[in-house]
Amino acid sequence: MSKSDIPLGIDELTHFAERIARLPPADAEWVDALLAEVLRARRHETDLLAMQAASRHAANEHGENLNDQLAQVALDTAEWLRTLWDVGYMGAGSFRSAPRSAFPSIDLDDVRKSSLFARIRQGKHVLPFPPPTRNGLPWHDVLDHTETTHQVAAEIVRDEDGLALAAIIEGCAEWNVVEETLGNRQFIVQHEGKGPRYRLFLPDSGGAELRREPPALACPLRQQERGGFHSHWLHWQRDDGSTLEVPLRAATWERAVAEAEHWLATHHPEVYGQVRFVRQDAC
Repeated sequence: MSKSDIPLGIDELTHFAERIARLPPADAEWVDALLAEVLRARRHETDLLAMQAASRHAANEHGENLNDQLAQVALDTAEWLRTLWDVGYMGAGSFRSAPRSAFPSIDLDDVRKSSLFARIRQGKHVLPFPPPTRNGLPWHDVLDHTETTHQVAAEIVRDEDGLALAAIIEGCAEWNVVEETLGNRQFIVQHEGKGPRYRLFLPDSGGAELRREPPALACPLRQQERGGFHSHWLHWQRDDGSTLEVPLRAATWERAVAEAEHWLATHHPEVYGQVRFVRQDAC
């Protein structure tokens, strides 16, 4: 790099200003104007570089997450509107209309008050099979809260040989006993052979306790980044040893896990809630 290619420092420019004062008046006027223009250009260049650096920092800090969030909102909205169309919803205060001749009419109250949209935005789906009941009412908490120990009323139903066949938990008699881990006191149970497995503990005195078992299986969930967006798909191994690639409608890891769980609930309800998803970056 030649000396002429190296930008002048501020000290050198200041020294030029001092030398201009010693020039003849006719020359000092135009040289001083030229130096002022150079200084304005230098300040503009400095401001522009600072703005570009701040923009790059903001993009690196927030851009990828923002893109993912906007993409997820778009996916959620599409799912919401598709569901409203399927059920014939025609807007707040209107009756279902089928067959339909127009797209559903959606206003601000629909967006704000729709429990369906709120559930979709939380990454939750309606289960394709009935959840357990508690005193006759759907018991979603036992499915959603994985770390909670539930205090329950429970008893074990045995056959004439004393083998544990089923459990009655909170008035629901559709619990299967998968395993008796501690005679008369501890059992692995599952509701109608679908969904998570739970450990039921029956103490000598006091109420019983029910706690969801941690996942015993692992399944790869692959992620690929293209153009600032992430795509995800489930790598599922069939019983015959072959593999199935399941694309997921998700832009974030958290929603990808939720979508993978919903796919399991739909296609393999017997292992829903028993699978841990392992992130893999696609080559």
